[in-house]
Amino acid sequence: MNYIIFIGLIAGALTTISLLPQIIKTLKLKETRDISLLWCITIFTGIFLWVIYGLLINDAPLIVSNSISLILVSILLCLKLKFG
Repeated sequence: MNYIIFIGLIAGALTTISLLPQIIKTLKLKETRDISLLWCITIFTGIFLWVIYGLLINDAPLIVSNSISLILVSILLCLKLKFG
C-alpha cells in the first residue's frame, strides 16, 4: 500500500471515530442541548461535499472516511432533531 494512501486512511479513521463519543453520550443521556444545530448542519454539508469531491477525483481514503463520517453525522443530526 502506498504510504500516502495509508496516511489518508489513518487520518480519515481518526477524524471519523472522533464523532463516536458524542453519539454515545447523546444516546446515553438523550440530551442534545450542548450540540449546536447550526454546527450539525454545517458539518453535514461539509462532509457531504468532501464525499462528492472524493468521488470526482476518485480518492478512496476521502470517499471511505467521509462516507462513514456522513453516516455518523447524520445519526447525530437525527438525534439532535429528536432530543433537541
